Amino acid sequence: MNDKLKDRHMDDLCDAILTLRSREECYALFEDLCTIAEMKSLAQRFQVAILLEKGHTYTEIFEETGVSTATISRVKRCLDYGADGYKTVLDRMNLQDGNEEIGKTEGKETK
Repeated sequence: MNDKLKDRHMDDLCDAILTLRSREECYALFEDLCTIAEMKSLAQRFQVAILLEKGHTYTEIFEETGVSTATISRVKRCLDYGADGYKTVLDRMNLQDGNEEIGKTEGKETK
């Protein structure tokens, strides 16, 4: 992790997230912690990571999510050269085992 991010406040936030036991608790914390735009942005970036790991092209990802190619590139850079946060979570979600439920969307969503 980037040493510039590590401090007592970030430790507290990480510890708080680690206490969550359900999707509903996660929704509640993020709803209190973030604006709707911030939550949507985080969710979009995570969706981009899922689609990149599944081998989708930038064009396909843009068409599916409406996310800019700059954001797609940023997520790709994190997947290739980042701290492996995305990869850790995606592996644990069994993306590599062909879990088709991950990355499915009900419809296209734009920014």
